[in-house]
Amino acid sequence: MGANEKMRDKPAFAADAKLVEKIARLASGAQTPSCNHYEGDADFKNNGLRPYARYRDLGIAEASGGLVHAHVIRMLPPCPDEARKVHLHATVFQMIYVLKGWIKVQFEGHEPQVMRAGTCWTQPPSIKHAVLDYGDDFEALEVLLPADFETVTLS
Repeated sequence: MGANEKMRDKPAFAADAKLVEKIARLASGAQTPSCNHYEGDADFKNNGLRPYARYRDLGIAEASGGLVHAHVIRMLPPCPDEARKVHLHATVFQMIYVLKGWIKVQFEGHEPQVMRAGTCWTQPPSIKHAVLDYGDDFEALEVLLPADFETVTLS
């Protein structure tokens, strides 16, 4: 996918009514200002979705009352078979911005794409996808809505 090329096909699944209702409820809830500063590696934890990654939670879920989650992901080399399983995330919005390195991802109905530092992409709600590989220094910012979402592994 070129820098300005977009995936135009619709996702395999659309966000369901319960998820949209949850977002509306969260959006009307209490939100607070948030400012966090991070240095070094000490705040990268292995408490996220993937056991082969470390996460720096940016504090956005707490500040937004659960509306939005944001973290920096640092993948651990080498890319394991577990990462290559087809899965989907029950989100309304998901955005990834590559900070360092590269990652190769395949979305249902599309050719594999290599995303490099400086690449930003969104994933439609519940689109089936798999990580095919990533570089030893891959790091990305990920923003998801809602903060608490389900991931379903399909293969």
